[in-house]
Amino acid sequence: MVTTQSTIARETVIRRANDVQLFDPRQWQQVLAIVRANHSALHRTWFDQMIPRQLSNGVIQVTVQTPAQLAFCQTQCQHPFTVAAQQVTGRLLAVTFHCERLQTGGVFNEGDQQVPLNPDYTFDQFVTGPCNRLASAAASAVAEKPGAGYNPLFIHGGVGLGKTHLLQAICQRFLERQPAARILYLSCDSFINQFINAVEHGDMNGFRHRYRNVDMLLIDDIHFLARRERTQEEFFHTFNSLHQINKQIILSADAAPSEIPELEERLVSRFNSGLVARIDKPCYETRCAILKKKARIRGLELEEDVICYVAGKVMNNTRELEGAVTKLQGMSRLQECKIDVELAKGALGDSATPEQRRITIQQILDAVTRYYNVRLSDLQGKRRHKSIAFPRQVCMYLARRHTRYSLEEVGGYFGGRDHTTVMHAVRTVDSDVKNDREIAKQLAHLESTLTGQSHH
Repeated sequence: MVTTQSTIARETVIRRANDVQLFDPRQWQQVLAIVRANHSALHRTWFDQMIPRQLSNGVIQVTVQTPAQLAFCQTQCQHPFTVAAQQVTGRLLAVTFHCERLQTGGVFNEGDQQVPLNPDYTFDQFVTGPCNRLASAAASAVAEKPGAGYNPLFIHGGVGLGKTHLLQAICQRFLERQPAARILYLSCDSFINQFINAVEHGDMNGFRHRYRNVDMLLIDDIHFLARRERTQEEFFHTFNSLHQINKQIILSADAAPSEIPELEERLVSRFNSGLVARIDKPCYETRCAILKKKARIRGLELEEDVICYVAGKVMNNTRELEGAVTKLQGMSRLQECKIDVELAKGALGDSATPEQRRITIQQILDAVTRYYNVRLSDLQGKRRHKSIAFPRQVCMYLARRHTRYSLEEVGGYFGGRDHTTVMHAVRTVDSDVKNDREIAKQLAHLESTLTGQSHH
């Protein structure tokens, strides 16, 4: 048989074509499982949306959905995924990440370096509650129609309450709608340093061009402008230039504009001319929702009693709640055990006694019905006679004192009463305990009974 050059060339093309193949989906699931097991803090639910497109020349090309996910994967996931792929296949492979969404614009800092956004900081992952409802709604509106309504948008609140999350969510939503948009997102400290450098090097024209030719300007911690007269002057003109051409300005601070010391009145006036939205500390119900959301991002489903416990212990801000989830996940993996209340107590510290933690509403109901000789159906019914109303209030008081249930949840146990009824009951009994010695004795007896019950 004679082998011609054309035959050899055709066979070479076929071999090269065969070098490009789809990566086995079952093996990819094994890769994800290894990453999830060995890098629990790294794992995200959106990993399940990754698509291993092909295996070519020893490289597995994996597609992600957004540029923010791409940046996250390229900076944090390359090595863990490569090691996992080699473990699954037994071959010397590498994993690379790609995003098919075309984005010619982006988010930049003051040095024209592209800022990698956190893929966790989207509107879908932001938990809205009474503490942040206005800020969340305004941020979403601004991302959809920048420059049209709330301009500037000024968000203020304490550390770790979600200001940065909302600012990055705005950036990501805006870029989804306008991939060619140019966004400048930086800290006030960076703005100040860049201004000083521009003055020292005689490059004010370049500085002004950089800051005044953007589609959106976001500055974190704008309160650092205080006591800096020349920088305030320059920012005033930058603000006016952007505002006049309807470019969106979003600012964050730890205080409202009028409460920032030594901030020029004309800047206070400009900042107040749009929408000023405050973010407060999250309430108990919002903390529970945040914990669920942060856990699910990492592929965790926390038990309800764990969520209630952590929400009762960690009260300051969202960042601490996220840290608690990370700590629970780390300790669970280290100790090779499931995440339960005992693990949470060990991770977060527990000043309360085990007896206090184990008391249930059912135990409270049993103790109160026996002590006051009333029926459970009466406590959960509509009767308002004092012989029924007071024991019902005592139940609500003890439930709030010894369990982690919300006001709404406690009210649900008593005929679906609303949270204001529960609040009134708690205040009433608390006042009676302080002012009526007999009632104080009754409550002391009930609480000692409950402590005894919790041992059984």
